[in-house]
Order: sequence, then structure tokens, then C-alpha cells
Amino acid sequence: MEPLLLWGLGLCFAALLLLLMEFFVPSAGLIAVLAAGCAIAGLVCLFRFNPLWGFMGLVGMLFAVPAVLYSGVSIWRNTPLGRRMIGIPSEEEVAESVAKEDAFVRSRMQLLNKEGIVITDLRPVGLIEIDGVRHDALCDSDFLRPGARVRVVHVEANQVRVRAVS
Repeated sequence: MEPLLLWGLGLCFAALLLLLMEFFVPSAGLIAVLAAGCAIAGLVCLFRFNPLWGFMGLVGMLFAVPAVLYSGVSIWRNTPLGRRMIGIPSEEEVAESVAKEDAFVRSRMQLLNKEGIVITDLRPVGLIEIDGVRHDALCDSDFLRPGARVRVVHVEANQVRVRAVS
């Protein structure tokens, strides 16, 4: 084979590898510039060898570059750095969040059947205080004034439902 053809094909292949490597090696675009230079040099070599090879190389690069970019993004978003940049939490962060949420739900469930005092008008939503801690509450009746005694009758993760104590 002709050395010019081998150089052209090798440089085009190197350009695609460098472009893929750009996703995983932080270089501030330096590797992408090198990839573009290799692609141009490879296409020049192919055109100098034979214009038909040059056009085939150009068309090949027009199809291969988007494929490499798509593959790079697909692989990159599953890496720890990619997940961090996209905003997908790590497994440890998810486990920590679930543990915090479980602790919050357990603490809310302890309010069941406890009595408290209405702080703001419950029409039907307002503030109550139980054991010195304020909570948003939903009243079963239409209206309760501040100072009224209430009992927690139902607890969900984000809602405390109360009923007036007679």
C-alpha cells in the first residue's frame, strides 16, 4: 500500500480516537483541537493520494464524527464525573436522602394521637404546636381559632390532620 494512503487512514482513525478521548480526559478542548488537526491532515493525505479516496474519507468522517460524539456522550453520562455534572446523585447520596426521608417520616408518625394547641387560625390549614414544635396542619372541621386544643388523627409524609378536642 501507498504510504500516503496509510497516513491518511491512520490520521483519520486517530482523529476519531482523540475525539472520543476528549470526553474522558479533561483538557479544556486541547484534545479536540488535536483531533480536528489530525482529521484535516488525514483528509489532505487522502485527497493527495487520490481524490476518490479523499471524498470517501470526507463522507466517512461526516458519518463517523457524529457517531463518535453520540457514543462518547452515551458512555460519559454513566461515569462518576458525567453523573456529577449532569446532576444525577451518586448511590451514596441517594441512600443518605432515603435515610433522611425515612427519619422524617418516622418523626412525623410519632405525632399520631398527640395533643397540641392551635397557633394560627385553622381554615382548615394553619399552624399548630405540639411539644414546643410547630407543624403545618389540616383541620377536619371548617375553622378553629388560636388557642384551641387539637389531637392529631392522621399523619402522612407531608400532612398532619387534626381534630378539635372537646
